[in-house]
Amino acid sequence: MRKVLLTFWEIGEIFLIAFVGVAVIKYFFVQPFIVNGASMEPNFYDGDYLLVDEISYRFGQPARGDVVVFRSPQDPSTYYIKRIIGLPHEKVEVKDNKIKIYNQEHPEGFYIQEPYLSNLRNSWSGEAIFSLKDNQYFVMGDNRANSLDSRYWGPLNKEAIVGLVRLRLWPITNVKLFERVSYNF
Repeated sequence: MRKVLLTFWEIGEIFLIAFVGVAVIKYFFVQPFIVNGASMEPNFYDGDYLLVDEISYRFGQPARGDVVVFRSPQDPSTYYIKRIIGLPHEKVEVKDNKIKIYNQEHPEGFYIQEPYLSNLRNSWSGEAIFSLKDNQYFVMGDNRANSLDSRYWGPLNKEAIVGLVRLRLWPITNVKLFERVSYNF
C-alpha cells in the first residue's frame, strides 16, 4: 500500500513540475499567437499559428524588418502583427508606394527594398511622414493596401511590443523558422 501511495505522489510531482515548466516558458519566454486577418499576406495568412519570442527584446533592440506582435495603440486588449520599418530617431516617408528613411547615417535618405512584398499587395495611394522619438517604431503590414498600421495611428512605442515572431507551426505544410531580413541601402 505504501508503494502505491508513493507512486501516486511521484506521478503528481511529475505533473506539477511539467505544469510549472510549461507555465514559465509560456509566460516569460514564448507566447503562441494566431494570425487574424490579411494585413501580413503573402507572408502570414489568417489562421497561421506562430510562436513569439518574448525574451530577445529584453536584451536587444528591435531591428528593421523584424516581424513583431504588439498591443494595439488604440486598444491594448487587441494584438497586431506587423513589420518594423522605421527605428527610433528616424524620419519615415511613405509616398507613391515607396518608403524613404532619413537617419543620422543617411541624412539625404534612402529607399528600402522589400523583396518579401508582393507587387499586388504593395499599393497604397496615401502619403505619410513621421519623425520617430526614443523607443518609437514605425510598423507596417506586408499587405499595404489592407493594413491598419503606423500610417494611420502613428509610431508604436517599444513598451507595446510583446515579442519577435520566430516560428510558424501551423499549417503543418507551411512550418517555417523566421530570420532577420537584411536590407541593401
